[in-house]
Amino acid sequence: MLLRNGRVGGALVDIRVDAGVITEIAPGLAGEGTDLEGAHVAPGLWDEHVHFSQWALNQTRLDVSAASSARETAALVGTAIGGAARLVGYGFRDGLWPDAPNLADLDAVSANRPVVLISGDLHAVWLNSAALAEYGHAGHPTGLLREEPAFDVTRRVAQVPAAELDAAVIAAGVEAAKRGVVGVVDLEMDWQLDVWRRRRAGGFDTQRVQFGIYRQHLDRAIELGLRTGQPIDELLTVGRFKILTDGSLNTRTAYCAHNYPGTHERGLLEVPLDELVGLLSHAWANGIEPSIHAIGDAANSVALDAFEAVGCPGRIEHAQLVAAEDFARFAALGVVASIQPEHAMDDRDVADHYWADRADRAYAWRSLLECGAELALGSDAPVAPIDPWVTMAAAVFRSRDEREPWHAEQRIPFEAALAGSTRSTVAVGQPADLVVVPTDPSVSDADELRTMPVLLTMLAGRVTFN
Repeated sequence: MLLRNGRVGGALVDIRVDAGVITEIAPGLAGEGTDLEGAHVAPGLWDEHVHFSQWALNQTRLDVSAASSARETAALVGTAIGGAARLVGYGFRDGLWPDAPNLADLDAVSANRPVVLISGDLHAVWLNSAALAEYGHAGHPTGLLREEPAFDVTRRVAQVPAAELDAAVIAAGVEAAKRGVVGVVDLEMDWQLDVWRRRRAGGFDTQRVQFGIYRQHLDRAIELGLRTGQPIDELLTVGRFKILTDGSLNTRTAYCAHNYPGTHERGLLEVPLDELVGLLSHAWANGIEPSIHAIGDAANSVALDAFEAVGCPGRIEHAQLVAAEDFARFAALGVVASIQPEHAMDDRDVADHYWADRADRAYAWRSLLECGAELALGSDAPVAPIDPWVTMAAAVFRSRDEREPWHAEQRIPFEAALAGSTRSTVAVGQPADLVVVPTDPSVSDADELRTMPVLLTMLAGRVTFN
């Protein structure tokens, strides 16, 4: 394949692709090809943190994210449920609501048919009485479940027929390709090897997929000889060992060094340091690199302490609140900060409320970057959309909906955002994972970057969107 008249780094060049690899880049290459008419060519984009099944399923669920109270959320449910036997919704964020999620509001609109609402951060579910009985929590006083009980309900709600789920995932992959996405790190909590083998056999071919391994599956992965980075086929690769050490800000379970305002609570530490060190040691000794979920500053300190004790590289997922003395430790320990910039746009108000005295250390990407940390950018979909242009816009501009930038001192350059959203470059010898856009994204404003049109996406030299 020959791509003609594409703009790379400001220069107008032709790009030759052979066997999925870029083999030549120069003006005036011989042969017929596709004329890009001066459009800009960039490396194909990655989303470094997704929950792909949840993202796909949410396309058919009720979106309640616009609701600003429990009562308003219940009203949306009442309008939508109609004659349905059950309803699953997503996206509620109760951190700043004037009223708390409660049984009465949901039961009032659907007393006998199960209603399950999954929070915007995935760390809580709100159930009515029928759903509480179905999922083994009858008698719960409020219907609001957090952390592990919530994860269990979310997993069970997602247990739809495999053919139905895989069709939704394949469709979601096609949509992601339309935004230039060539790869994802999938961190669904179930056993992903067999799931993704099945999807690949069923026709999923729009992205490279690196799948995570959770605590309950670690020994199974070791017994099978799986290793981080090991290819299963040309698109499917073994990922990292994912372990959660705390909760989330919106659910007020992120583990912090100081109390949440007006409470004696600091959040939840799910895995103490000595246990965490043992788990990381076990995984790393068997060739599986760790990836630790840590949101609160105390949780990030514990995660860094564990990496230091084990002496292995890895990632911290989220790194939303970091102690001042810990920024430099990321680079010193070889720990990648896997961040989700759009979360800051969703969370700025709740962070200003619950972390008002420490918001200068919240979502502090520039501080991480200046201390030498490597950044990997993602969405945590369905918490935010699988759209790296949205992700990069949040990282570069820290603004949305015409609001002033939130802690503008923590903005990062476009080049850093792009580097954190790609795994290749436009260069000879690199995979022909490419995205073509009409304008130069490096000089785009926030709205232009967020809505960047994609003209062409290529994966290993194969067109996945045109």
